[in-house]
Amino acid sequence: MAQTSTPERRQRAETTVEVRATGHVRDALGTPSLSYTFEGETLRDFVDAFFAEYDVRDLVIAETEAESATRGWAPIDAGDVPGDLLKNPDGEQTRAYARILVNGRFNETLDGFDTQLADGDRVALVNPFLFCV
Repeated sequence: MAQTSTPERRQRAETTVEVRATGHVRDALGTPSLSYTFEGETLRDFVDAFFAEYDVRDLVIAETEAESATRGWAPIDAGDVPGDLLKNPDGEQTRAYARILVNGRFNETLDGFDTQLADGDRVALVNPFLFCV
């Protein structure tokens, strides 16, 4: 039986972004930057398509809470921290020292994986985000 396309499926936009990669992600991709076209308009659509094509998901996305944090952080009293403490929901958290940025801003300070993307936006896959010596 032939699959029938829904109107939503037929009208789904293609978006082309500039991907930047550092550290382990750059090493795995073999390049610090590339242009990438995917079907959809959100960071979630990008992540699903990009990680299906390039095997770097495990370098960026944390599967467990333990993978998204590291030992040695000082305890935080949320009442003493200015602004909002934002964190992506389970399944969308990045590994400790890894981040996804859209146009230079952490995705968790935007709309997480629901962040809208447009042609020409920059998506950075960064691991490690910082080095501790």
